[in-house]
Order: sequence, then C-alpha cells, then structure tokens
Amino acid sequence: MPSDHADQDAPAYDEIPEPPADGPGLFGEAPAAAPVPAPLPEPEPTQPYRVLARKYRPTTFADLVGQEAMVRTLRNAFAQNRIAHAFMLTGIRGVGKTTTARIIARALNCTGPDGNGGPTVDPCGVCPNCRAILADRHPDVTELDAASNNGVDNVRELREQVRFRPVQGRCKVFILDEVHMLSGPAFNALLKTLEEPPPGVRFIFATTELRKVPATILSRCQTFHLRRMSQAELSGLFTRIGEREGAKLEPEALAMIARAADGSARDGLSLLDQAIALSEEGGLVTAGAVRDMLGLADRTLVLDVMEAAMRGDVAAMLRQMDRAHEHGADAGVLLSDLAELTHQLTRLRSVPALRDDPGLPEELRTRGSALAASLSVPVLGRAWQMLLKGLEELAHAPDRRAAAEMVLIRLAHVAEMPTPGEILRRLSNGAPALGTGAQAGTAQGSANSDLAGSNGSSSGSVAGSASGTPNGGFSPAEPGMPPGGGAATQPPDGIRMAAGGEMPVAAAAPAPAPQPSSFREVVMLASGRRPMLHAHLVHSVHLVEFARGRIELRPLPQAPRDLAAQLTVLLAETTGQRWTVVLSNDAGEPTLAQQGKAVAAQTRELALSHPLVQAVLAAFPGAQIGEDAVRDESLDEYGLPPAALEEAAEGTAGMEEGDEREFAPPDAEPAGLSDFD
Repeated sequence: MPSDHADQDAPAYDEIPEPPADGPGLFGEAPAAAPVPAPLPEPEPTQPYRVLARKYRPTTFADLVGQEAMVRTLRNAFAQNRIAHAFMLTGIRGVGKTTTARIIARALNCTGPDGNGGPTVDPCGVCPNCRAILADRHPDVTELDAASNNGVDNVRELREQVRFRPVQGRCKVFILDEVHMLSGPAFNALLKTLEEPPPGVRFIFATTELRKVPATILSRCQTFHLRRMSQAELSGLFTRIGEREGAKLEPEALAMIARAADGSARDGLSLLDQAIALSEEGGLVTAGAVRDMLGLADRTLVLDVMEAAMRGDVAAMLRQMDRAHEHGADAGVLLSDLAELTHQLTRLRSVPALRDDPGLPEELRTRGSALAASLSVPVLGRAWQMLLKGLEELAHAPDRRAAAEMVLIRLAHVAEMPTPGEILRRLSNGAPALGTGAQAGTAQGSANSDLAGSNGSSSGSVAGSASGTPNGGFSPAEPGMPPGGGAATQPPDGIRMAAGGEMPVAAAAPAPAPQPSSFREVVMLASGRRPMLHAHLVHSVHLVEFARGRIELRPLPQAPRDLAAQLTVLLAETTGQRWTVVLSNDAGEPTLAQQGKAVAAQTRELALSHPLVQAVLAAFPGAQIGEDAVRDESLDEYGLPPAALEEAAEGTAGMEEGDEREFAPPDAEPAGLSDFD
C-alpha cells in the first residue's frame, strides 16, 4: 500500500501535461498546431553620423562654388575631346582640390544610365563606374597620399600599375594628393611616365604649395588655380546647408563663420557643424554663441581698442583689453582682428567710395569710415607693421596676454608721433617737425635723436635746432631766406606782396612771444605741455650755461637721448625763435630737484634754530618736526625762491649767514619755558 506521504506528494491526473504532438494522432487526425511565438522587433539600422563636410561634398561640377573659370575650361575640353593626360590642381586647404579630382575621374569613366555613354562633364552618378568611384572602390581609380608615399619606391610601384590596361573603367586615373611632398628622386622617377603615359592613363595632382613642385613637373601638366571662396559665396552656401539641416542661424553668426573659414569651404562646414551643435534641436544659433565658440572679440570692442590706441589713451585701451579677456577672446585673435581692421581702414582711407559698399558691416561703414578719415595712410601702415611684428612676438612669448598688451602700448605710444616721411619733409623745408597737440615734442625728439647725440660725449656739440617761426616757413631775421621759406608758393603769415609783386611788404606782425630769461622759466614752459620732458628737465639735467637763444646742458644717463631735440622743438613752439641746445661734459650746477631739496633742508634747519621752535620742543619732550611740516609759501613749484637761478644759487649760499625770511612777527620776543606754564 502506498504511504500517505506518497499520496500527498503525487500530482493529480488532471495536472499532468500532455506530451507534445510530433506526429498524426491515434485515429489519423492532424496534430494540433503549436503556438507560434511573437517575432522580436528588429533593431533599426543605425547610420553613423557624417559631418557636413563629407555629407555635402560636391559630386558634379555644377555643385562646385566659386570655380567658374576651371569648370568652363573643363567643359570646353570635354566637349572638344581635348582632355589632357595630366592635371595640376592648386589652392588653399579645403577649397575642393581632391573633390574636383574625383569628379574628373567620374567624368572620364562615366558610361551613362544606359551603359553606352562616353566621357562627359556631367557624370550620371548611377552607372557602375560612378557608383564605384563615389564609394572609393573602383579598381581603376587609385588615390595616393604623397605625404606618406613620397619615396622613389612608391613611384616605381605606380609605374608598374601604369603598364596594365584598365580593368573595369574606360581609363586608369591616378590621384596624388599633396604632390609637393614627393622627394626629388621620386619626382625624377615620375618624369618620363608623366610626359608619355600609356593610352588610357590620366594623372591628377593636388597641392597647396605649387612653388615646391619642380618646373619639369609643372611643364607636363595643365595647371588650374582653385581660387579662395569669398565670404558672400560661403555665407550663401552655409545658408542653404543650414536650411537643409533644419538649423536656424543669425545672419551675423553666418558672417562670422564665413569670415573665420578664410575662403575654405571645408573649414567653414566644420565650423558650421560645431555651431549647429551649440543650440538645442531647432533652436536659434546666435552671433554671441558663435563669437564665444570662435574666441573672437566683438567688432565694437575691436574698434574701441583701435580708437583708444590711435589717440594714445593707454588706460582706456587696457580697460578694453580686460573686457576682451573676460569675454574669452584670445590675445592672438584680437591682434589679428586689429590687423584686419587696420587693413580695412587703409582701404577706406585710400578709396573713400568703399564706405558705400553694402558688403561691409554697418558699424565699419560708420565708425570705421570716421576713424579712417582721421588717420593717414602712413600712420595706418606703421600700425600694420607693428601688429604683424607683434603677432610674431606672440608666438614666442610665455604670456600671450602680456605680449599683446605690450604691443598695443607701443602702438599707442607711437600714435602721437608723425611719420618719418612727414618729419623729413618738414625739416627739408626748414621748419620744425611740429605735430598737432601732443604729437609735436615726441615726433621731433624721435626724428632728431641722432642730431642730439647719444650721451653728450663732446662738449659744445650742437644737439639740434628748429625754425624760428610758428608757421615753419619764413623768418624775416634770417638773411638769404627766400619769401615763403623756399617751399611754399604763398608768402607766410605776416608778409604781403607789394603791387607788381616785386618786393614783399611786411604786414602788421603779431606781438612777439615772451622770451624766457632763465633756465627755470624754460622748464616752466614744458610744465603742462610735455610732462615727460618737464620731469627730465627737473630731475635729469644739470645747467652748464644759459644765454638768450642758447642753452648748454649736461644730461644724466637716465635722460632720453633725444632730450635736446625735444627741448629745441618746445622752445620753437612757445617762443617763435630759434634756440640752440648744446650738450656738454662740464659739471654745471645742481638739478632743479637737488636745488629744491637743498632749500627745503635749509628752511627746516632755520625753523629748528628759531627760539620759538626751540622753546616748543623743550616744553614737549620727544616732539619732532615732520619732514613736510615746514612750508614756505613764497617758494615756487620747484621749491626755489621766485628769482633767477643765478640769484637763487647766490641766495642759497647766503642763507647760512642770515636768512631774511621770518618765522615770527618782527616785534615778537623769544619765548621762555615760563610762557608755556
């Protein structure tokens, strides 16, 4: 008997599953159909993303943008069956050289949709040859990179392939990219084959450095120069591609990308691909986002920096540089933008009609035209040279921002100086090389630095002189000078011609300018006009001799080399007379700063010796008189008495015996200690 435990564990009869039917039933009926499981969903085929530069690569000559001359020549050559055996395509990177070579290969091997067509300038794109060439798997089209296959052995292998007839296409095509990278022996090995290739063989070379290709190779090829694409053509191309991609870009953003592409369609499409990825799907790509992506400075900011530099405002210029740095603009890009702006300003200055060009940005047509009108072409040319030199320095500088600021500070410094041509023209006319406003002293100083001497090594060497008239043309006191200074067609101010034009008759002359009677008055003329010159005259110059119209000086080593020339120009401007500044090795008298310190020390000693001061110090033990506590209101800004320098020097010696300046009323009696009880 089965146990109770077995009865409990055994499954019920109804619960036993039936075996699967694998044949006909007992009575011949058909077996029941097994349930068919639902099919699994097939994974969607994933296509790898293709960048815009590959996705929109031209496939026909009609798709090429900006190469009308080459396309017209090739169309006529195919139509007349005058197809050369070797082509040389040259141009900048990304302009379409390799793409053009592939289109030519398809045009040579296209058989048409019906398979009976001949060479055509409009390949069909559907025949087996066209499809194979587009897929880079045609056996008769060989594409080599000469940069990595530049040896003579590689050329020998190519020559072995030339000997065989085409396998599938009409002719064999060999495309050599960057052909200028071939070695000299490789070029020599290619010469004979290139000159007399077998029938049905075509060579297409592409290079960005045409000057590096030997002339013997060039003479065996038809050369086509693929020109750089204009910004308008690139903007139109990017607009069409953006619309097909469903992207929305601001016109200013497209203009920035076209400008950054620098004529290269491939570079521009890469930047466009990156710009589209900046925004959300279907979002607007703004100019600010593209500016940040490219690391560019705002055009307004570039104009602000240029205006500040051209007017010599270093503080404002550095503030704008800080602003550009905060916005993420690279220092090298900013200098490049300034160089480009300088070029555009030079064009506007040379051809004023360009300001009406609709292709120029509105801000450049307004602010740029006004800035170009205020600058001369030599000044702009000098700025261009300095910016180019600065870009070279930037490549070797450890701190790019500091190097860029140094370049712009130099640019602002020389902005106040006239050009060398202007200085020579004025000096040749006998006039001082005077500028306007702050330009005068610095300009003449830089022009006459050689005349002034480097360190005053010879006593009595004349530093430089300037014309004695403010208008720089004529001085009646100078004998032998023709009317008008010999250069002007009209007599200068103050001279009018007599009837008949025989002799000039002096008109009412303006009142003569006051002449300085001491060196201190000469130094005062520089105060407010030439701050740097004034500082050097106070601290870095020893007066040796002073006379009306002649000054002899001994400059210190820290004085500028053109100090004498700057002083000459200053005197000519302010006095209207010719002054001669001579450098000497004689000791001379102390500088004005030293004389002021000596007077201040003597004044302090005299105050300390006064009985009233002594009584105060005795009443307050430990009290001291500060260095600047003693002031004499009768002294001038140099700390000297208001007298000629000779009298001041003599008075300085007499102060030790008795000084007439009083520190207490004449009737005051010396105070004792009891007066402070």
